[in-house]
Amino acid sequence: MNIGIIGLGLIGGSLGLDLLAQKQNHYVWGISRNQDTCKQAVLMGAVEAASQDPDMIPYLKQADLVVICTPIPAILPAIASISSRLSPQAIITDVGSVKSAIVAQASKQWGRFVGGHPMAGTAFQGISAAERNLFQQRPCVITPFANPVDPQGAQLENPQNNALDREAVEIVRSLWQSVGAIVHECSPEVHDRAVAWISHLPVMVSASLIMACQQEGDAAIAELAQKLASSGFRDTSRVGGGNPELGRLMAEYNQPALLKSLRAYQSTLQDLIDKVESGEWQGIENTLEITQSDRRPYVDGKG
Repeated sequence: MNIGIIGLGLIGGSLGLDLLAQKQNHYVWGISRNQDTCKQAVLMGAVEAASQDPDMIPYLKQADLVVICTPIPAILPAIASISSRLSPQAIITDVGSVKSAIVAQASKQWGRFVGGHPMAGTAFQGISAAERNLFQQRPCVITPFANPVDPQGAQLENPQNNALDREAVEIVRSLWQSVGAIVHECSPEVHDRAVAWISHLPVMVSASLIMACQQEGDAAIAELAQKLASSGFRDTSRVGGGNPELGRLMAEYNQPALLKSLRAYQSTLQDLIDKVESGEWQGIENTLEITQSDRRPYVDGKG
């Protein structure tokens, strides 16, 4: 396959490394706004050719599949920048962590668009952070979209997308399965509600934990706390210490679902505050017994 990757950071670079390691006659090219990134991606074997200018990419017109790995605000502009250069049969997908705000408009721009979200990553960014097997046994959601509507609910005029393009969906599914991902399929709206609970809410909760620790007014106690912090604090604070831009975009583009999850968390936190305040020690233990059991389906390896 002729596969393009737009955005050569951690996700795009890692995808390219895995695809070219398969020895399946893929031709993989990339586009990045940074020329040094283009050079590094070629040197490390993430792509076979890369440029800042789409017109400089060989075989662009013959692309079978283009994966947009840019930040969320750049996804729709990226589609616009290449759509006139692609064959009508080409498929475009993305890796954005929010889908409802993207998929309807992207489907209007390009009839063979299939939303995607590989749920894999590290604390590092950029092409230098790319690594082999990043997606191995990690969830990846694809969000096909038939009969798209705009944010006001009006039907979009897009004859190419009047019926779900199962061939395009299956090609995108095969792409992610080929790099080891476990693929799930749902609507963009269902995706956004689900990831609000297990991805976007944890970022905000983790950030609030760090902010709370910084409220300690005694410098000596704060210093000792920092020295004593071990695996428990490291685990619970990790995502709150991650990419600030990504966290902001989660909140901006998934605001309704994130607000719902934050308010639910606020309610459960207040319940714990009330129990501690009133000395309901057995009630706290009962709550923790429930959460001990309820945690298992989230971390037992099926998700």
